[in-house]
Amino acid sequence: MKEESDELSSRIIGAAIEVHRNLGPGLLESIYEQALAFELEQRGLQVKHQQKVPVIYKGHSLGSDFKLDLLVNDLVIIELKAVDKVLPIHKAQVLTYLKLKKLWLGLLINFNELVLKQGIVRVVN
Repeated sequence: MKEESDELSSRIIGAAIEVHRNLGPGLLESIYEQALAFELEQRGLQVKHQQKVPVIYKGHSLGSDFKLDLLVNDLVIIELKAVDKVLPIHKAQVLTYLKLKKLWLGLLINFNELVLKQGIVRVVN
């Protein structure tokens, strides 16, 4: 699973760079989400948008769900941002999502960067 997730993350990053190259920084997060999902699907990947994930505490559902921005091939969570600065809480958010979904790898991608590589953070559970 780790090797497959690593290979998949490279493909996701390539797709994100393509989106950023075409759209640039400064747009709404929802626009980047739609564009990245389209780009990933064009590359033959399975993408789930805004997938609901229940929050379970000690085996009990709290009745609240959170929504993942994107889940690719049921292996990699993508959390998208369009902010001035990625904060530690954003990384912690991805880590929590990974734990709840029992997944290994997440990507935090901030499209509000002049060079997208500076806005990509790998988060490992």
